[in-house]
Amino acid sequence: MNWTHLALKSLWNRKTTALLTLLMVSISVCLLLSVDRIRSDTRNSFSNTLSGSDLLVGARTGSLNLLLYSVFRMGNATNNISWLSYQELKSHPDIAWTIPISLGDSHRGYRVIGTNDDYLLHYQYGRQRAIEVQQGVWFNDVFEVVLGAEVASQLDYNIGDNIVVGHGTGSTSFEKHDDRPFKVVGILVPTGTPVDKSLHIPLEGITALHVDWQSGVKRQGKATSVADTLAMDLEPEAITVFLLGMTSRLKVFSFQRLVNDFSSEPLLAVIPGAALQELWQLIAIAENALLAVSIMVIITGLIGMVTVIIATLNERRREIAIFRALGARRETLLGLLMIESGFYGVVGLITGYILHTVMMLLANAYVQSHYGIALTVGWPNESMIYILLGFLLTATVLGVLPGYRAYRQSLSDGLSANL
Repeated sequence: MNWTHLALKSLWNRKTTALLTLLMVSISVCLLLSVDRIRSDTRNSFSNTLSGSDLLVGARTGSLNLLLYSVFRMGNATNNISWLSYQELKSHPDIAWTIPISLGDSHRGYRVIGTNDDYLLHYQYGRQRAIEVQQGVWFNDVFEVVLGAEVASQLDYNIGDNIVVGHGTGSTSFEKHDDRPFKVVGILVPTGTPVDKSLHIPLEGITALHVDWQSGVKRQGKATSVADTLAMDLEPEAITVFLLGMTSRLKVFSFQRLVNDFSSEPLLAVIPGAALQELWQLIAIAENALLAVSIMVIITGLIGMVTVIIATLNERRREIAIFRALGARRETLLGLLMIESGFYGVVGLITGYILHTVMMLLANAYVQSHYGIALTVGWPNESMIYILLGFLLTATVLGVLPGYRAYRQSLSDGLSANL
């Protein structure tokens, strides 16, 4: 006699209860997989934002703060680096290239990045992929701007449009540089990094914007015309941060010490990878807490599954009594209930994985546009596979509990007229 077939037939006879139990188990698995995937994709998105740069150099602050405001556009700089100090460090023989960056302005909530051609030549993300201009060209004039992919798509900008930069980095700018609009000349290829949320203008453009400003406040009186501004020497007096690449990785630590001991002004040089490790250590507690909550949900789902199976045993007493009458032994009854609970585990796992995949695909566009995290789909990592195998084993073994209870129900009670 095919006991597996009988177990499945029994489940089909109780299909409403079985479907609800499967839904409970599937949602538990989906939550566990989704939390792990979001955790992994968050790390990957942060790690892929910058590659190929050996050091970040900015005004002295915390290394994590320097990384966040210079690369991820989170927070603000505590101070600037003088242009003279930048030029002095840039001329060091161990430096292969640098990328100067000036921050402090924005446009409708998106950061404005003052930089130069070295940004296009040397900035890399992911696996050392260079940024590329998808439409138009890189800026070549003081009042030209190149947009990140998200800025262009979300604000519906095209080549040739004019934009006005606001003072400060808030989503709402109370002071705008409306007398000096910038012309859109290029749109970058999507990167899945904060580059997509940035507007790139020349360093001279940053200087030109603030000709009539002093200490962050616009001076009163007659404004300098655009023509007079363009006739000025627009070399910046300071920048916010710069990225650099060394001629040899062996010289990174010695140059880092040189910058940290720089006598002209207090500076800080950090290795991006080391600063990222600080970030992971900082959020590790939250990550582990989320994973623990997900595992508790899985355990709750398994307990609920066993509870449902036990609760339905009273309705199945005649069915179990017939099995006994047909010669089913104790081991057979245990096996039948273990097959049932194992079925819930296997099908719940498959359905949960499908739900998880669909949810990741549907949420990807929203999460990437609002949080800069690209959600991916794929097989679970090794540690998660072990957790899922443990889940399947536990789900199957838990069938012993209702199986033992079913065995304890007597044959005479199962065939009594009261049933």
